[in-house]
Amino acid sequence: MALTGLQIQKLLPKTNCKECGSNTCLAFAMRLASKKANLSECPYASEEAKQILGAASEPPIKTVYFGQDKEFRLGDETVLYRHEKTFVNRTLFSINIDDTQDAQSINNTLNSISNYKLERVGETLTIEMVSVTNKSNDIDTFEDVVKNVWSKTRKPVIMRSANIEALKKAAEAVKGSSGVIASANHDNWKELKEIAVQNGHVLAITAPNLDEIAALTEKIRNDGFDNLLVNFQTSSLAEHFQTNTIARRMAIKNNYKPLGYASIKYIDSGDFLEDTVMALTEISKYGGICVLPEFNPAQLVSLMTLRLNIFTDPQKPIQVDPKPYPVGEPDKKSPVFVTTNFSLTYFIVSGEIENSGISAWLIVPQCEGMSVLTAWAAGKFSGASIAKAIKEMNFEDQVETREIVIPGYVSQISGELEENLPGWKVLVGPQEAADLESFIKLKFAG
Repeated sequence: MALTGLQIQKLLPKTNCKECGSNTCLAFAMRLASKKANLSECPYASEEAKQILGAASEPPIKTVYFGQDKEFRLGDETVLYRHEKTFVNRTLFSINIDDTQDAQSINNTLNSISNYKLERVGETLTIEMVSVTNKSNDIDTFEDVVKNVWSKTRKPVIMRSANIEALKKAAEAVKGSSGVIASANHDNWKELKEIAVQNGHVLAITAPNLDEIAALTEKIRNDGFDNLLVNFQTSSLAEHFQTNTIARRMAIKNNYKPLGYASIKYIDSGDFLEDTVMALTEISKYGGICVLPEFNPAQLVSLMTLRLNIFTDPQKPIQVDPKPYPVGEPDKKSPVFVTTNFSLTYFIVSGEIENSGISAWLIVPQCEGMSVLTAWAAGKFSGASIAKAIKEMNFEDQVETREIVIPGYVSQISGELEENLPGWKVLVGPQEAADLESFIKLKFAG
């Protein structure tokens, strides 16, 4: 039976030292109860507490880290559905390279991976990992490609080979980079586990079905190693969807540790559309590392946009920092607009202003990530609050203009804003952002 926060608190030192990152031992106990913390974070936990709480406090999905500085991680999930709370660690994208490809082709792909950046709602999205597959069956060739990938990208490398000696040499070549060794099975897990331990890598394991995967993870756990990923062997999209769901449900609902691991999926059906659908399914249904067969920026845009949506905390709206934003190259006489700091609203409004061809200032006060009408209804987007934000930003000293355009949906705050900003004239803009371009051309033409 799971312990409550109050029951867990009784086993903690009750010093409220804050060294665990929580303000009180009770707060830490509540985090332990909800599987959002590990007992190891408490430096003063007694042996009794460790014995009772150690396994119970572990998150149902084991946390694993990748990269030299542990900058990427998977696992640590506590819910089946995003709307229950949130998903924590987003699916990681990797591009596969075969070691049979010519050097120029490999280097071109690595340059594309390193330079790829996608801007979405103020966030820069990138490719996190690179996979190398040992198709040549040559140990030295595989090692050379793995070293080349690491030296050029500094991204964690997934090393995939059926040759134990090839994996050993490649793993040693990028020792300490926290890459992935793929994939151990019932026959070679002991050798590959030792290679993973000695070189600081995560070990991916595979087996024909869930029962055999669970048996294999249990063996490796009992042997003292738990830094694992699972690679499900499935033959269709429907089967993979079902397998991912069963494994996550067993881990979350039944706290079944042998299946409580993030996954890795190699996608290479030979058909672009089928590959894309499989990758979309991975993102939507609990995928850990999604290994794509090639670098395709058109495909990545869709995948990364979906991933951003799926792994956005539904309880915390995406928001931009409250401050004045230049659109184009505004000067002291450029027009001034105002909107809320909800990211979608900000980017739509700034985009429409930019499309109009003028340079302008866009004032964004703190509205806790709410849209215009929601912020107005909550008292976060009023004449007084906008005026206060402008004064706190010292914006009046930055411009000579004294006209400000407000959204048409909150025209009723115009009088209050003029009262709180003496000397300013308030212009009521259109209700819909799509009408901003024509409004701007009418009001500020020439």
